[in-house]
Amino acid sequence: MPAIPRPTVRVVLLDDADRLLLFRSDSPRRWYLPGGGLRPDETYETAAQRELFEETGLAEVEIGPEVWRGRPWVADWEGVSYQVHQRYHLARLPAFDISTSRFEAFERSQITGHKWWTLRELTLTPDLLRPANLPALITDLLHQGPPEIPTSVDG
Repeated sequence: MPAIPRPTVRVVLLDDADRLLLFRSDSPRRWYLPGGGLRPDETYETAAQRELFEETGLAEVEIGPEVWRGRPWVADWEGVSYQVHQRYHLARLPAFDISTSRFEAFERSQITGHKWWTLRELTLTPDLLRPANLPALITDLLHQGPPEIPTSVDG
């Protein structure tokens, strides 16, 4: 059976000190950007706003441009194969304390922590980051600004 298409959005959420918000999962241990799958009636931007509200407690975040586009990949979840198509949008805002009180059951079972990362911490960590070349991508974004055409990235 062919994989089911699953459009998803991730948010490159930077605070006013250029720190990046990442969530941790321990199965396997990795750090990744906030976000998730689109519902049938959503655009990437509205899905990004909903996901940020669910995962951080922030409402009405201004979602910026698409900065990266993930190469499609297949994920298996509960016996079903999905072909994941990820888009990454930039959002910038003042530093804040996130609230995880709106996590859905899946998020509560998968997300084991969160952290605001400096660029230096990103470049020095031995931990697995998603997308894989995240330190270089953030370096380019901070020094050159958003690209005119989204950069292609791996998962």
